[in-house]
Amino acid sequence: MTETTARPASLHSYLAYRDAPKALRWLEQAFGFETLMEFPDDKGLIQHAELRRGGASIIVFSAEDDYDRATRKGETVGHGLYVSLATQEAVDAVFTSAIEAGAKPVWEPANTEWGNYRCRVDDLEGYEWTFGTHIPGEPQADWS
Repeated sequence: MTETTARPASLHSYLAYRDAPKALRWLEQAFGFETLMEFPDDKGLIQHAELRRGGASIIVFSAEDDYDRATRKGETVGHGLYVSLATQEAVDAVFTSAIEAGAKPVWEPANTEWGNYRCRVDDLEGYEWTFGTHIPGEPQADWS
C-alpha cells in the first residue's frame, strides 16, 4: 500500500479510561480539547468518543472490567502523548489549566537544549502528556 497526497497517513491515539465520562470533561477543561462525538451505552459507559484540539485528535473509551488488553511483551521506559502548540504562551496556559484541574506536574514549562519549549503532566488516570512548541517531523532551526 502506498501513501497518497489525497490522504496521507496520520496518527491518532486511543485512550481507555476507567471513568471515561469524567475524563472527557476533564480533557476539555484541563487541556482545551473539544469533544466532537460521544457514544455512551445504556450503562453510561463511553463506547467511543473523539476529541480535538487544533490538529491533535484522540479517541477515548471506557475501560470496562472485561476490556481485552493486549499482553505486554516487556517493560517500557516511558509512555505518553505529545501535543504541539504554537507558542510558549500556549504551553504555559495549558500547564496552568492542567494543574488547576488536578494534573500532576512532571516538568514545569522550560526550554530544552534542542530548541523546544515544553511541559509535562500526568492526567487524572496517569497518562503522561507533553505540550511543546516543536512540531515532530519538521526541521528544528535550533538543533545543536
